[in-house]
Amino acid sequence: MFAVLKTGGKQYKVQSGDVLRVEKLAAEAGETVQFNEILMVDGQVGTPTVEGAGVQATVIDQIKGDKVIHFVKRRRKHSSQRTKGHRQQLTLLRVTEILASGAAATGVKAAIGSGSVSGAAVIVAEPKAAKAAEAKAEAPAEAAAPAGDDLKKLPGVGPAMEKKLHEAGITRFAQIAAWTNEQAAAMDSRLGLKGKIVNDGWVALAKDLAKKA
Repeated sequence: MFAVLKTGGKQYKVQSGDVLRVEKLAAEAGETVQFNEILMVDGQVGTPTVEGAGVQATVIDQIKGDKVIHFVKRRRKHSSQRTKGHRQQLTLLRVTEILASGAAATGVKAAIGSGSVSGAAVIVAEPKAAKAAEAKAEAPAEAAAPAGDDLKKLPGVGPAMEKKLHEAGITRFAQIAAWTNEQAAAMDSRLGLKGKIVNDGWVALAKDLAKKA
């Protein structure tokens, strides 16, 4: 089952297990959020939204997008120019459940953007995940690196690409080994790898590496 949800002025087609980045939500790592603005679910098209439908997701982390450079030049008698950079604040989350109906009865509050004054995103946190997030915040900066497998063992993966995979929530070979062809293609497009995931056989190699890990 898939759904099309709307948040932050953008639309996302999602399935259970998908990892995506959306404009920053007022939530912390480990919390569960529910999107109620669903444009389509299980083949049913909304008018404009599907009544009673919802998509629940667990927040993985609060991150920043790639740096965008703005060049400003003023054409005046005493002209001036300057360059400035900006990194969009984003929320990284994993889709856990798609509800075709009954979303209003789940008790999970709607996901709200961090800039909204109408309330916090969701405050249904799993106890263990909440404690882990708290411990992470208190840990020294040098211990902040995500735990997981050495993804640099995959062809073409260096420190920079490994960091991008971590930002996408991929830290273990078992996650890559479980990708379908569609999920592999989607991740390839997202990371701009131009077919490297399929051509270099990441999924098959990850299965072998996962057994040895």
